[in-house]
Amino acid sequence: MNSVLVKAVLSSSPDFHLLFESLTWPRDSWPATERVEALTAFIEGLAPILAESDTAHFSAAKRRLVMAQIDSVVWTRCLPLLSRISAEVGGGTRCRESAAAACSLLRVCVPLCDRAAPGRVALSVLPSLQQEEEEEGEGEGAPSPGRLSAEVASEVMAALAPSLAADEHLTLTTLSSALSCIKTLPDAMVSKIIVRLLLTLLNCCGGGARLTRVLEMVLEDMCRWHRADRTHVVAGRTLLCLTAVSEHLLKPHGGPPSPREVDPRLSGQFWRVVQDGLTHRDSVSRKRALYLLKMCVALSQEEGLHGPLSPSEEAEDILFKWDPSRSQLLREFWEDYALVMETLEENQVHVVRPVLNRIDTLIQTTVNEGHAAGPVFFHPSWLLCVYQRMFHSENKSLMREGVCHLLELQVLQQPAFALAFSQFIVGPFMDVLSETSLFHKSVGQAVGDCPELGAKLQVFMTTFFTSLPSVHRGRTLLQMIRQLCCKHWCAVPLLFLSQALSKLPAGPLLGIEGLAALREVLCSTVITHQVLLRGATQCFLLNSALCLMDVSAVTLDDVFSFLVHFRADESLSRGTQLWNQLGSWLLDNEGSFKPRSMDEDSTGAAPQKETIRGYVQSEMRSYFRVPPSTGHTERLPDSREADKLTRAVLLCVDMERNQTGDEIDTTLESLLSPLLDTLSRVSTNIYLPLRKSDKSLQLLLRLFQLGGAPSCERVGEGRVDGVMVAIERLIYKLADPIHDFILRRLIGELQEPFDVERAELYLCVLRQMVVLYKSTPQHHSKIQQTYFPKLIKCSLKVLQEPNQQIPSVADQVTRAVAMASLATVCGLAEQELIGMKSETLLALKSLNDYFYSQVSSSCQSLGNLNKRLPKPQIGDDLGNAGVQGGLLQDWGRVAANFMRDQWICLSFLIKAFGVPESVEIFNRWDTLKAAVNCGVEALALLPSGLVLPVLTFMETVLPQLLLHEEALCVEAVTLTWELVQGLSTNALDFWPALKGFVSMAFHRKLLQLSDTFAPTLLAALKQIATELMELSVSKSGVLGVLLRHCCQTWLPRDGSSDAAVFSTVFSHINILTEACVFGPVFRRDQRLIQDVQTYVERLGEECAANVAVTSDNRDDQLPRTCVLALLSRLDSSNLQHERLMEELVMGLLKKDNDISKSKVRYYSNSLQHRVKNRVWQSLLLLLPKLREEFVATVLNCVFEAGFCSNHASVKYLMEWMMILILVHSPHHIDSFWACFTRDHDKTKTSICTFLSVLVHFNVIIPNLKDKAVHLRKALDIILQWCFNHNFSVRLYALLALKRVWSLAEFQAEEGADGLRGMSTVIQACLNQAEAMQSTGNANKNWTRIQEHFFFGAFDPIRDYSIETVFYTFPSLSEMADDEWIPPWKFEKLLGFSQSPSQTLPLRNPAPDLGQLQPGDWIQQDKGEQNKEERWAEVQKKITPWRLGIQEQEPELQLVPPQRAARLGKLHGALLVVASLIDKPTNLGGLCRTCEIFGASTLVLDSLRHVSDKHFQSLSVSSELWLPLLEVKPMELTDFLQVKKNEGYCIVGVEQTANSQSLQDYRFPEKTLLLLGNEREGIPANLLQMFDVCVEIPQQGVTRSLNVHVSAALLIWEYTRQHLTSGSADVDSNPGN
Repeated sequence: MNSVLVKAVLSSSPDFHLLFESLTWPRDSWPATERVEALTAFIEGLAPILAESDTAHFSAAKRRLVMAQIDSVVWTRCLPLLSRISAEVGGGTRCRESAAAACSLLRVCVPLCDRAAPGRVALSVLPSLQQEEEEEGEGEGAPSPGRLSAEVASEVMAALAPSLAADEHLTLTTLSSALSCIKTLPDAMVSKIIVRLLLTLLNCCGGGARLTRVLEMVLEDMCRWHRADRTHVVAGRTLLCLTAVSEHLLKPHGGPPSPREVDPRLSGQFWRVVQDGLTHRDSVSRKRALYLLKMCVALSQEEGLHGPLSPSEEAEDILFKWDPSRSQLLREFWEDYALVMETLEENQVHVVRPVLNRIDTLIQTTVNEGHAAGPVFFHPSWLLCVYQRMFHSENKSLMREGVCHLLELQVLQQPAFALAFSQFIVGPFMDVLSETSLFHKSVGQAVGDCPELGAKLQVFMTTFFTSLPSVHRGRTLLQMIRQLCCKHWCAVPLLFLSQALSKLPAGPLLGIEGLAALREVLCSTVITHQVLLRGATQCFLLNSALCLMDVSAVTLDDVFSFLVHFRADESLSRGTQLWNQLGSWLLDNEGSFKPRSMDEDSTGAAPQKETIRGYVQSEMRSYFRVPPSTGHTERLPDSREADKLTRAVLLCVDMERNQTGDEIDTTLESLLSPLLDTLSRVSTNIYLPLRKSDKSLQLLLRLFQLGGAPSCERVGEGRVDGVMVAIERLIYKLADPIHDFILRRLIGELQEPFDVERAELYLCVLRQMVVLYKSTPQHHSKIQQTYFPKLIKCSLKVLQEPNQQIPSVADQVTRAVAMASLATVCGLAEQELIGMKSETLLALKSLNDYFYSQVSSSCQSLGNLNKRLPKPQIGDDLGNAGVQGGLLQDWGRVAANFMRDQWICLSFLIKAFGVPESVEIFNRWDTLKAAVNCGVEALALLPSGLVLPVLTFMETVLPQLLLHEEALCVEAVTLTWELVQGLSTNALDFWPALKGFVSMAFHRKLLQLSDTFAPTLLAALKQIATELMELSVSKSGVLGVLLRHCCQTWLPRDGSSDAAVFSTVFSHINILTEACVFGPVFRRDQRLIQDVQTYVERLGEECAANVAVTSDNRDDQLPRTCVLALLSRLDSSNLQHERLMEELVMGLLKKDNDISKSKVRYYSNSLQHRVKNRVWQSLLLLLPKLREEFVATVLNCVFEAGFCSNHASVKYLMEWMMILILVHSPHHIDSFWACFTRDHDKTKTSICTFLSVLVHFNVIIPNLKDKAVHLRKALDIILQWCFNHNFSVRLYALLALKRVWSLAEFQAEEGADGLRGMSTVIQACLNQAEAMQSTGNANKNWTRIQEHFFFGAFDPIRDYSIETVFYTFPSLSEMADDEWIPPWKFEKLLGFSQSPSQTLPLRNPAPDLGQLQPGDWIQQDKGEQNKEERWAEVQKKITPWRLGIQEQEPELQLVPPQRAARLGKLHGALLVVASLIDKPTNLGGLCRTCEIFGASTLVLDSLRHVSDKHFQSLSVSSELWLPLLEVKPMELTDFLQVKKNEGYCIVGVEQTANSQSLQDYRFPEKTLLLLGNEREGIPANLLQMFDVCVEIPQQGVTRSLNVHVSAALLIWEYTRQHLTSGSADVDSNPGN
């Protein structure tokens, strides 16, 4: 048509030049799109005229001029316009439309120019693509002037592609640039490059050899890129590119089977791309990979060729094979595989679990293929993709399913499969095992059980390593251990993995590299873990090393260097099973270790086998071989050398003692002879190097520290440790030289910065020596009478010297050493290691005078308290000033320790001597006040870890000062509490500070005085107790510290109770009340840590950490067990105890009543439910101790509680308490009968509580006087409720009737008054009831309620024990297992079971209840629901748009747009494409939504859907008002490209790495919304055509929405965004 129009124009206006000028635009302007399109149409019309040989229109000269004019349009109009479009940052609809028009013009013009024109234009544009690659990463923005943007350049090259088809070199150059752009450009540009440029180049190649070369180039380039860089980004882009060209790469021949020229199925790297895609973190990449896999399978089945025919790789690397003879098996396998991978996208366990059996089918098929004699068609790596996909799931439950499935994989018992899986096990599997949540205990497991996954992991590791070929085991294990160092492992996964490794069969798998890897785990990974779990992990890792170490590959020095990293206070403690196991292992392997190559051995002879004893002697000699002193100050030697040698000595001695059983004195003296020799000369030989002296003292200290077992009670050994006794005998002989040396050094020789650390060493040795001398009076007396007084005198003299104006290093170091020495002596005295009548104590009095010697005039401080230690200045005369300057950078720690040491001294002195007599005359109380002020100041100055001595001092002083300075005491307590609160995130300092604070603030004397004389402090303590309880909700163990202290204060276990102190409990009774019901509902991660810690504790001595780690019980049940132990020891004959119990009962009943009356609805195992349960448990414990008169006063409260809505566990306890009250106080039976006459309409079923009591009437009636009367009364009441309308009430009444009648039946036969006449009636009633219950659910419920534990095995009198109340009942009534308190927790509390006032047995004497399982019958109150109110609002049908439709029939004759126009309906520019949807119901609903919100067109795959009844049932005639268009799925690619050229923005609904949130995305006016298939979504080959992917924000677990719902959300959001502008247009034209 264009040529006809052009001819007509030329015929009327032959001046073509004028036509060109009228249609072109000024060079620097931006023409309207319509003008560019008009010029394009004009030139396109000229093309056939210029091609004619007829010269009627153009002569040859004119033809040349026209072609020159067209060439000018290319260079002076098109390219400048495209450059200007490129300069617009951000673009928009105008830029897209102008660029499309300019490229169309270029596509028309270039073929009309000379032959070289396409190449010249291409060469001018290609640098823009290449320069874009080079500048990628420099930041987004407009290109430099004259350059095109990558997007525009790709559009230009796509327009030129048809003209470049003849130039193969230029085509390949363009292709190379396109492939480079795919690797370097941002994600948003990659799909545009592929769709517009790459696919266009392929389409222009036609077929034959050129297409083959292009495809081969694409495939090789992408695979090469992926091989070099297997990252997620590279895999995603490679899949995008291969999916886009898949129609060419995997296109069927259509002819007879023949080998393909380019076949990606033969490339192992192609299949690795696919496998990486199947496990990609981006769902779109996974979909593309699965699409390629399906295409390959379909093509292989269609062609029927063997594959691979000529593989280019080794056979074991061929990941995909095909055999036409096994086509059915192969097709089923890959169909199942695709189904599994598609289902895993759902991320929901209930959806995935049904297809797990398909995984088993895949595995079995793969196994069978592996056993077959022929080639293997299914590579195991495909199964790994399934597991890795599950491991990467967002759903933790699905992740756990995958892990458990792999752990139970039986095929790993086959060596080939174990080897194939090995790298997966040490890689992705180890990564997923680091997820802590996997190790939660399973349903049915009790607290303290090994988590299911932990137990399975042990079996799996053993199976896997046993099945693995022996040559690969060591390397695989080493890789696995190294994985533990590559990332941060939390405590729980590392614990169970270490335990699994420790269970491996013994074998030589770990050499020196393995020990290095384990050492790295110990030094880096476990360092931050909770102490007990860290210790247990160390134990398991050491067990693993002992079992798996290749002793022939490591030396003894390697072993002992490795052992240094196991801490004695956490795992490798002497006397534990682990220590003994280590000694046995060394003995068994002695002589098998790799010999050391000694430097002095130059003879070339083979090294000799080394014994443990020989190694120790050699190391001892080497240890004391030190260079001569240089004269400069030296650092203290590394203590790890002493630690290594000490362990070697002790292990050697223990090993030889266990082997021979001989005396070990001689052995020790032989081994320690270098040490003993050095110590004997340490004080007399002035030429002895200082380094040697220090090393000897370090070794001596470590022998004392590591040699003693933790304690006889914990290890279970009551005998004397012969090794330590022998060491002590040897050291006794050297006591004097050691003391002389230390004393000489401490009183004047330590003057350098390094000497501060050295003084700490000397004082530690001195402390150990004093402990050692406790059993030897002669040494003990000498040190107290001679050494210590001299040390005190000299140290005090140093402190009393005036401070220098410019402090020197020597002066300040001497002062620090002096104060540390005094603190050591005071600490020993406080531990009662120094006699109170010794010379040392007399010397310390002068120290007391020193601290209180200077009191300020305001009495706010003491001159010698909180004395600072200023940082000294380094003089120029020091030769090693640089070294010392580095050490002085840590002077803050020295200064802090100096102040801390002052308070250590003060805390002892105030207890031993009080305020010195010399200051008494001034004012004792003012002095104490000043001391407390100094303490408050010290709390602010000292680091948090050093405040304990201050708290100890205040613990003594505050009770003395309280009556005179209450405000100051309150300030001190409050500030200290604020300090402790600030440490709550610092576990290392928090717990010691909390214990010190509790001891100080809740000291018995302070409690006693505040209760009577200090109301302000009492109020402060109550507030602090409340805040402590609040803190304990989030920090487990806090309340336990307070409860243990308070319970011991109020009622000591030794029975030395003070009535005055006990009376203070009434001021703090809220602590006991809250403790009775304490127990927060923790998060799962918090609960997991506690469960695992309980599991470790239950291992006992089998895990050495339980012996080595100092137990610090932070169990959240500890507060309850503490207070229950206190209550069990209360004496009902003691009036104070009696009052406490009664006030507690009233407080607990009030708590229960408050919860019952609150409007908060509580659920099973919620905090409210647990509190109510704990209330009634505590009441049952107290009941036997309560006065009968008091029980009478609260009985009505108990009955009232029974009428409230309660969970089953609470009801059982209430009913039990009612039964016990009636048993022990039968005169209250009339009050019980009155309960049946109360009007409780709102909780009618709560009468079941009282009927349950009657079920146990057999234990009540023996204590009643008029048994027949009460039996008759019971039967009368029960019979009334047997005819209740509520089924549950009838059921309980019938059960009660059956039980009570069994008691009354005998008396009726004996002729008891009033019972004989009832016999017939009741028997008939029971028979009728049995008959009515004979079928259906009624029969099941009747059977279950009779078999239920509370009505069957339970006996209210016999089973009345602590175990039943706190353990058996909660477990049988389906309380969460963290509510069960096992008896052993009570037994751990000292004095609980031995208490003479304890009225309840701890354990249940009969085992019947403990053997039961929770029953099916759970009794619940179902209060009558409020009557349903009438709807305040009804559904309102919205009238479409603004006009009502009076007569529709005439309108139906019009096409949909005309109908809409007649109604005044506005249509937007939204185009909804639903060609991929095949369900008529979804299409009908979508049609209705599109019509309501004014979409311009709905595109279907077939218009026949409109006549479908399912479509019409949801569309409700909306198809009559909406334009519909038919586009087949195979036509979508071309349709979308056409719409792109028309300026539409293609939008898809997919979750991708670059998708935008619906709430943030702004829809362009011309938007095309492409919807995916209900099950498969959008095909992978269409994804690259999207301009943008939009995702709908989700909060829930379910991954996807229905396609109609998703579309409706996007359509509404589009309408909402464009509604305002549309409404404004309508409102401005009301007449339309």
